[in-house]
Amino acid sequence: MKKIVTFGEIMLRLSPPGFQRFVQAKGFDAFYGGGEANVAFSLAQYGLATSYVTKLPKNPLGQAAANELRRYGVNTDSIIWDKERLGIYFCEKGAAMRPSVVVYDRAESSIAKAKKGDFDWKEIFKDAQWFHFTGITPALGPNVAEVCLEACQAAKKLGVKVSCDLNFRKNLWTSAEAKETMTKLMPYVDILVANEEDAEKVFGIKAENTNVEAGSLDVEGYKAVADKLTSSFGFEMVAITLRESISASDNGWSGILYDGTQFYQGPNYMVRIVDRVGGGDSFCAGLIYSLISGYEPQEAINFAVAASALKHTIEGDFNVVEVEEVRKLMKGDASGRVQR
Repeated sequence: MKKIVTFGEIMLRLSPPGFQRFVQAKGFDAFYGGGEANVAFSLAQYGLATSYVTKLPKNPLGQAAANELRRYGVNTDSIIWDKERLGIYFCEKGAAMRPSVVVYDRAESSIAKAKKGDFDWKEIFKDAQWFHFTGITPALGPNVAEVCLEACQAAKKLGVKVSCDLNFRKNLWTSAEAKETMTKLMPYVDILVANEEDAEKVFGIKAENTNVEAGSLDVEGYKAVADKLTSSFGFEMVAITLRESISASDNGWSGILYDGTQFYQGPNYMVRIVDRVGGGDSFCAGLIYSLISGYEPQEAINFAVAASALKHTIEGDFNVVEVEEVRKLMKGDASGRVQR
């Protein structure tokens, strides 16, 4: 079985228990996660050979992060070890009209110090069929952006399919910086994934008749966005997740897929949120799995949307579900009845 490779930063996540605020917390629940690590985790749960690449500090926290992936079946042999530190982020979960709050403490992390030549991409991509990264990773610094470009060039040279989740983060870089860097990476990307804001923030391509803050999304506007992205960069496919933020507790969740000629829309799920972190990553993993498995485009977007809808019901960054659970939801069983 050919493997999928993902590359990025895994962090320690510290969250107040339940729905406590930071100022109330007397302790924190610990999780590990990060965009590409979350994707690798899901794909391993779906039974695919998955390898995660990063740079970690050679200390107990770095080891614990690697262990968390390895115990769920993700191959960590290509992780390189150095000094520096493991990035941390703090997540306060919102409820009703109170939004979630995220505070980052990731400066000077080990992966942020990575540079060209650190990774043997030819060896890493041996027997690989797919490479996935997100816009978060090149945003960690110009040196990491160069590593991403190096990886994409190697993948393309070796015939490895490349997917990218734009994942714009305003706390890491400006829209102008994102556009300059991501534009250089896009020629190597076959399949692009974005959310309802990414294309506007990174490339200035805005959906018409849409107000993200008000939770009002026009699907036709996002079809136009997908078409413009494809025309601009020549992607094989563009997928866009569609989140209707009714409140921090209740969201509408769907997505569209465009193959350059036809649009496919997934079902819309009304989700009561347990933890929304990793929702987009689980969508990416669902799409990658379904395309590798030979699903037709409509079934592929249906699987990706269902998988990511389930993630919103699971605590932590990782989408702890299996293929049959996703397919059960795809078939219409959203009753939540006890399974005995």
